[in-house]
Amino acid sequence: QVHLVESGGGLVQVGGSLRLSCAASGRPFSDYVMGWFRQAPGKEHEREFVSAISQLGDSTYYADSVKGRFTISRDNAKNMVYLQMSRLEPEDTAVYYCGAQRATRPIYYRDYGPYDWWGQGTQVTVSS
Repeated sequence: QVHLVESGGGLVQVGGSLRLSCAASGRPFSDYVMGWFRQAPGKEHEREFVSAISQLGDSTYYADSVKGRFTISRDNAKNMVYLQMSRLEPEDTAVYYCGAQRATRPIYYRDYGPYDWWGQGTQVTVSS
């Protein structure tokens, strides 16, 4: 069992920045691929891929819509994963979820289904 807790969401103006954090506990953190997904208003059944990072942090993946604006990172010593978001747009408004995927089988970074554990989410609202 892995317990994930997101933080850092809030209200920000267009063009602003936020840093989301996800704290993990329960199992060796480096056993997991970590990802960020988001769920926009009115799309409660769609969890959209945002970004993911490999176990050691040497590979990162981004949705086209956030590439160049968002940066994912992790600190395995602190059991933390981060999402630095800059140049935020109204379309980035969503609940952001942190997910963990066991790296003991083929890994699907961009797919919601293979992630094994999720946090409760943190709201990001970008006002224009």
